[in-house]
Amino acid sequence: MSAPSHTGRTAVIGGQGALPMLVVAALRAAGETPVLAELEGFPVAGAESETPERFRFERLVPFLDHLHDLGVARIVFAGGARRPRLEPELFDPRSAQLVSALLPRMRGGDDAALRAVIAVFEDHGFAVVGAHEVARDLLPPPGVLGAVQPGEPDLADIERAAEIVHALGSVDVGQGAVVAGGLCLAVEALPGTDTMLAQVAAMGRDGRQGVLYKAPKPGQDLRVDLPAIGPDTIAGAARAGLAGLAFPAGSVFLFHREAAVAAADAAGLFLFSRPS
Repeated sequence: MSAPSHTGRTAVIGGQGALPMLVVAALRAAGETPVLAELEGFPVAGAESETPERFRFERLVPFLDHLHDLGVARIVFAGGARRPRLEPELFDPRSAQLVSALLPRMRGGDDAALRAVIAVFEDHGFAVVGAHEVARDLLPPPGVLGAVQPGEPDLADIERAAEIVHALGSVDVGQGAVVAGGLCLAVEALPGTDTMLAQVAAMGRDGRQGVLYKAPKPGQDLRVDLPAIGPDTIAGAARAGLAGLAFPAGSVFLFHREAAVAAADAAGLFLFSRPS
C-alpha cells in the first residue's frame, strides 16, 4: 500500500466499521505515524490497543488547534459518520460560534452535513483526502472477483438496481438496493445495508435470485462515506437468498478481500466489480 507524498502527519477521524483501522494500517505500511481520532463516546472498532485523540463537537476548535500542534497537515475521514447529542454547557466561545454557523448546513441529508464538516477542516488549514487515496488496495479491480459468474438475468438485475440506486442517491437517501427478476425488493435507508438484507431474508423467498447493488450517490464527494462491503455483507446476501453482489469498480471498498471472495465462492454468490 502506498500513500500520496505530502508534508506533515495524517489524522484519521474514525467513525463506525472496519475502515478506520484499515486506513491506519495502510498509513503505517507506507511509513507514516498517523494520528487516530475518535468522537468521545463513539470508540473506533478494533482500536483497543491504540491511544486515540478524543474530541467533542462542543470543543471542536481546541481539537483542531491540537491537531496542528501534533504536526497534522491532512485529514482522512474513515467510517460511518455519527451525529452526537450536543451539550450547550460544554461549548467554549470559539467552538460555539463555529458550530452555530455549521448546524444549519448539517440539517440536510448526510452529504450536506459531511460537506459542511469538510469545509470546517479545510478552513482551518488541513488538506482533506479520501480514504481510497490512502488505502488503495481496498478498491478491487474491475471484473468478477470469485469463481461464480453472473448470468444474463443477473446482469439485467444489476442494470435495474444501478438505476434505482442512482435515483435514491440523487435525493440523498441511500447507496444500495436489492433487485430480483427486475423487481425492487428493498432499498437502503438510514438503518443501513444489514437491515435491508435482513428484510429481504424475512421474505422467505425460494431459490437463489437477485442482486445487492451498492454505489456512491451521484455527485457525492468521494473523500467521505464511500460505500463498503465485506464478508458480513456477503453472509447477509446469502441469508437473503440472493445470487450475488455488484458495485461500480473504483468507488466501493471491499474489506478483507480474500475472505470476502472465499465467502462468496462458498455460498455460491457472484461478486462483480462492474467496469465503468
